[in-house]
Amino acid sequence: MEETVQYAGATGLLGSVWLLVAIPLVSAAILLLLGRRADRWGHWLGVAAIGAAFVLGLTFFFQLRGLENKSVELSLWDFIAVGDLRVDFGLLFDPLAAVFVLLITGVGFLIHLYAVEYMAHDAGRRRFFAYFNLFVAAMLLLVLGNNYVMLYFGWEGVGLASYLLISFWYERPSAATAGKKAFLMNRVGDAGLAIGIFIMFATLGTTQYDEVFNGVGALAGPTVLVLGLLLLLGATGKSGQFPLQAWLPDAMEGPTPVSALIHAATMVTAGVYLIARSNPIFSANSTLQLVVVSVGALTLLIGCIIGAAKDDIKRVLAWSTVSQIGYMFLGVGLGGGAYALAIVHLLAHGFFKANMFLGAGSVMHGMKDQVDIRRFGGLSKYMKITWLTFMMGWLAIIGMFPFSGFFSKEPIIVAAFERADWTAWLFGGAALLGAGLTAFYMTRLFVLTFHGPKRWTEDIEHPHESPALMTIPLVLLAVGSVGAGFLLATSVPDWLTATAGLGAHEEAHEAVLSHAVITVLSLLVTVLGAGLAWFLFRAGTATAPQPAGVLVTAARRNLYTDAVNEAVFEKPGIFLTRALVFLDNRGVDGLVNGLAAAVGGGSGRLRRLQTGFVRSYATSILAGALLVMAAFLAVQAGWLA
Repeated sequence: MEETVQYAGATGLLGSVWLLVAIPLVSAAILLLLGRRADRWGHWLGVAAIGAAFVLGLTFFFQLRGLENKSVELSLWDFIAVGDLRVDFGLLFDPLAAVFVLLITGVGFLIHLYAVEYMAHDAGRRRFFAYFNLFVAAMLLLVLGNNYVMLYFGWEGVGLASYLLISFWYERPSAATAGKKAFLMNRVGDAGLAIGIFIMFATLGTTQYDEVFNGVGALAGPTVLVLGLLLLLGATGKSGQFPLQAWLPDAMEGPTPVSALIHAATMVTAGVYLIARSNPIFSANSTLQLVVVSVGALTLLIGCIIGAAKDDIKRVLAWSTVSQIGYMFLGVGLGGGAYALAIVHLLAHGFFKANMFLGAGSVMHGMKDQVDIRRFGGLSKYMKITWLTFMMGWLAIIGMFPFSGFFSKEPIIVAAFERADWTAWLFGGAALLGAGLTAFYMTRLFVLTFHGPKRWTEDIEHPHESPALMTIPLVLLAVGSVGAGFLLATSVPDWLTATAGLGAHEEAHEAVLSHAVITVLSLLVTVLGAGLAWFLFRAGTATAPQPAGVLVTAARRNLYTDAVNEAVFEKPGIFLTRALVFLDNRGVDGLVNGLAAAVGGGSGRLRRLQTGFVRSYATSILAGALLVMAAFLAVQAGWLA
């Protein structure tokens, strides 16, 4: 008999959970509305807002621990009331939401503190912190909403804030293009999520979590499959998973704190959260779970292969995020107790990935914004704090015992080998191979950056350690990189059992290999991968690209995924836009040029970028409208009844 999902009303101190979203949102509004009048102190307001949210989140967490039900719901007002559609503007604070709140605000606070010094000489620092606070507020709404419409509200807020931050240095064409790419590729996934929400209402008459989860058992198998695939499409967009992973590495064009916030604490974790929150839907269809597992396994290998061929320190870390999120998708796709394992890896990843991204920013700070690891080397003698803290993150991400990655990633590999059929070898083998490849390319990054001979450019004489405001967050995150995995692995799974669906652990099948053997193999491939990279790169590497084989060439070109996207999506979109312009040249072109002028005016290169953005966005809106019409017709025809 399926468990009925119910949430108690929030009372007492937990009745103020809305402050978690309100505080950073109000801070962002103040910084934007006051403009230059807040330049001198605005960054500290931004830091204080996230610090206050963290303190509140910690307080609410301990309040929640004292409740028997451990899930409270707060209804603020009726958001939508049209016909039979009733959408509540409400919040849900349960174990799953609580751990995300602590991650977002805790790691986010350290990144904000680091950014004070990192952005010290940027004229737009106050505006940067406004966008930063907006990003955190949107992510908090995403994880705290008590229904899918509230989740979507935060989902789109995160997308807007990411565009503003990735293209923060919009005067650089590469940054403007990267922001547009992230924005548009996420619209593809968002269209899937939106249609999925429409199908929920059409078939269940609600978008509230508890009502959807209680009603999903009555849906036909094909309906559950289509609904889950649409949610998965949204998740792949936000989390940079196949086939929508191409935007994530280009997001490195934004300031380094943006990269850390996106990759460690906010945006890319949203897809994992969506699937974990929707676990009653995904657990109701084995085919759907198989698709999720396949996406995770394929993406983790794609990230490893491409990451091994990159020379930009931030892009290597970006592809490592793509790969590590793949492990999380593998976990949530396995279902049962593996849901909790994926969340443990997500939380541990938040520590060591923020550590390494901020460490990369520290290296760039001391190396005059150089990003090419082929032109580093020997920095361990000059930047000892950055070197030691980055080392903790490196040992954690490769899964070396006893660092956090070992306790969070190795259980997912074991769970993959516990599948009931031959897919245990397929997905377990992919996870094991990914562990060896991760050890190889991350060791390559670490060795070329901090060890071996100096390969600096002539304008760099004496690299220097970063100021205390940058190194203190590094030290704190390094501590988490060392010990967070064990603490999380021994506490989070039990804590999450009170979350709807996550407490229903399926009976595990006997693994095709014993736990001890899998652990030994995992450590063995890790040591082999790291050892091979150390042997190959300990003496440095050529500072110019060398002729390479087919696989390395393909990896350098992102396995040609950008070329596929251009052929399948971009060129048809351009053709459609030009056809519309041809049909009504004056009307459409005038509208496009008018909108481009409205979003910033200007001329020359920037004007062309703005015009291109508006045209591309118009095309994406049209494509989304066509998808919505198709879903509506399918419902009316009874195909999804």
